Amino acid sequence: MEAATSMNSKTVARSLTLFGEIRSKSSWTQFAGPVVALIVLSVGFQLVSGSFFTIDNLKSVIEAAAVPAILAAAISFVVIMGSIDLSLEGTMATTSMIVALLVANGVNGNDYGMVGLLAALAVGLAFGLFNAVLNAVLQMPSLIVTLGTWFVGLGIAAVLFPARVPQINDPLILNLARLRLFDLSLVVYIALAVIVVSQLVLNFTRLGRMIYAIGGDEGLLVASGLRIRWVKIAAFSICGLLAGMCGVLLSAQLSTGNANIGSGLLFPAISAAVLGGTVLTGGRGGAVQSALGALILEVLNNGLIQIGAGPYTRHIISGAVIVIAVAAGGWHRRRKLRVVK
Repeated sequence: MEAATSMNSKTVARSLTLFGEIRSKSSWTQFAGPVVALIVLSVGFQLVSGSFFTIDNLKSVIEAAAVPAILAAAISFVVIMGSIDLSLEGTMATTSMIVALLVANGVNGNDYGMVGLLAALAVGLAFGLFNAVLNAVLQMPSLIVTLGTWFVGLGIAAVLFPARVPQINDPLILNLARLRLFDLSLVVYIALAVIVVSQLVLNFTRLGRMIYAIGGDEGLLVASGLRIRWVKIAAFSICGLLAGMCGVLLSAQLSTGNANIGSGLLFPAISAAVLGGTVLTGGRGGAVQSALGALILEVLNNGLIQIGAGPYTRHIISGAVIVIAVAAGGWHRRRKLRVVK
């Protein structure tokens, strides 16, 4: 019995080591596609419009991509495991209302400052933890679980919404969007910090290695007797925490709390992750790759506006670019598949 357990442990250790080596060898090559796409799109829009590379426009692109990049990095923790988190919009809606109603605002007498901010982040963490318990402990599919919590979050935000829009007056929150360094808001620097820390966690911690290993071959880990629940709980919790942070940052940018503040951001975040090379089947990708995907989508949207494309045309072109990018990026893997579901 002990010999069998030892053999399983050694097998898993070798598998994790081999998987880590494969990932480290391919990690830099995964950046090539998104970077090339980003350069080609930028140069193309500059040639057509003649104004894409202006300082003001580049700043506009970076500012607009900051929060979507955090969302893309957040969902990467879950997608790399081969799971999904659809609750981001509901989480952002609830955290937006929580922070708006707890800090100094125009509808009640609350003025909890930092406590209100931390409470909003704690709510985001709680959403992620709830998803994790349902998925990892109760063995419920992440798709169904997070779809349900998406609507729960939207419902809570709607219930919390007062008679009129809560205007945020707290300088602590407002300065997140108003204070600028090198003419970029703090939101941009927060996004950069989140993306870098997320990538470091994924690449250089046991948690990160286990997240990749679960996406690579969860069955092997389970068969060997390794406890992976804590990994899933941590990944979903991080995703929820970062989604809550996005709710706070969007509220700072709008200076209000809004139950619809995250509307329309979920599927672009998933698309950005896939576009950047984070594979939905798990085991590959990263926070930086996903953030690059978010930047590509924003460059595409900005460039199409500059050349006069209408909203429906932008949707069509953006969708086509995502499909083509996914098809090209995963071609060498799909040739090996015998079954596609």
